[in-house]
Amino acid sequence: MVDYIRILLQARLSARDERGASAVEYGLLIAGIAALIVVVVFAFGGLLAGVFQSTCQTVANGAANSC
Repeated sequence: MVDYIRILLQARLSARDERGASAVEYGLLIAGIAALIVVVVFAFGGLLAGVFQSTCQTVANGAANSC
């Protein structure tokens, strides 16, 4: 009977360990995605700013608003 209770307690403790590991894995995945977004923004930021500026100037030529 004591062995049965010990096995149940060990099973619960090992399940907690797996949840902690999966939380760490999700955290690493989110950090990787965030780092990728930062790299893409810095790499293409100037290009995107030029596209938006060009679009704004095109719209401004047809309207009274300025950029």
